[in-house]
Amino acid sequence: MAFPPRPGGGRFNPRFQRQQEPEHRINERIRAQQVRLVGENVEVGIYSIQEALKIARELELDLVEISPQADPPVCKAIDYKKFLYEKKKKEKEMKANAKQSEVKEVRFTPSTDDHDFNFKAKHAEGFLKDGNKVKAYVQFKGRAIQFKERGELVLLKFAERLADVGQPETLPKLEGKRMFLMLTPKTAKKKKETKE
Repeated sequence: MAFPPRPGGGRFNPRFQRQQEPEHRINERIRAQQVRLVGENVEVGIYSIQEALKIARELELDLVEISPQADPPVCKAIDYKKFLYEKKKKEKEMKANAKQSEVKEVRFTPSTDDHDFNFKAKHAEGFLKDGNKVKAYVQFKGRAIQFKERGELVLLKFAERLADVGQPETLPKLEGKRMFLMLTPKTAKKKKETKE
């Protein structure tokens, strides 16, 4: 049995997609009979919904319910599109500022020479200053595992070298043929405290 075609024809007719509910009730969507009206160029007070809508229209603004739980609900006369734009802009800025920190790896051997050590420490310092964590590890190959103490000394020397910008989360730890040390960046607040 064939079904009759849907009104409007196509399968993905946008008219039949569910409209996304706005974040706030605005204008005629406000259900309360009385509201407390606030906003610029408005005499703050309790008005009937009809009066509040009339005042907002005269100011060429929208009536937006900002505190629906209040008794009576608080409504503000504002340009709703501008309000949403400003809100999105703030959220975008906050997202940009909350930069995700990464874990950068720095690899050593038990016999890493001074030049190589200093080069890697300088890079790690930059990573920590950028707010990233640094995972330093010593890789033991073959019989080099006999020199665990050397590996531990390399990592402790590394942590000491970066003490101004980073702090170790744990002591060096051996897992298989690798010995790890994780450094986290020192916060700006802690830096200020040490300066005082």
